[in-house]
Amino acid sequence: MYWFKKLPYFIIIFTLLGCSNMKIENFANAKPEFNLMEFFEGKVQAWGIVEDRFGNLRRQFTVDMTGVIENDTLTLEEDFVYADGEIDKRIWKFSKFDEKSYKGLANDIIGEAVAKEQGNAFNMKYKMDLDLGFGELRVNFNDWMFRIDESTIINKATINKFGLNIATVTLFFRKKN
Repeated sequence: MYWFKKLPYFIIIFTLLGCSNMKIENFANAKPEFNLMEFFEGKVQAWGIVEDRFGNLRRQFTVDMTGVIENDTLTLEEDFVYADGEIDKRIWKFSKFDEKSYKGLANDIIGEAVAKEQGNAFNMKYKMDLDLGFGELRVNFNDWMFRIDESTIINKATINKFGLNIATVTLFFRKKN
């Protein structure tokens, strides 16, 4: 019975621990400049992993991307190949709505993604229904990307449900010449 009385406190603590204090403004002076449109125009390759909330490796994948800019909109086609043989495709459409902010739409996200870039950083938040094999789960993604040099970006995305981190996705992007 004692444990049950303390449950609300544990829920509050775990919810607060799941919150990030990182702010895009903290990276305003970091170099090199992120520049979403410039980096993803053309061919880009990525390698990634998915870890559950306990740090266990759940999936590995590669992504081949092609970005085309037309009428101030970046169309980014992503072709995923998972280590287990699954193949998936996502098509993003990004458009600027001010100097450092973007709206993003994709075939498998819910509503619009909202994104900002400052300095060498890019942060994007969106909702998605994840297929779990036995049903779907609507989750929140919080994507942080950091440009390391002219041809490299590191991406860490947290996947949350009810404020709790349920998984982390880590990717390395390499722009092809």
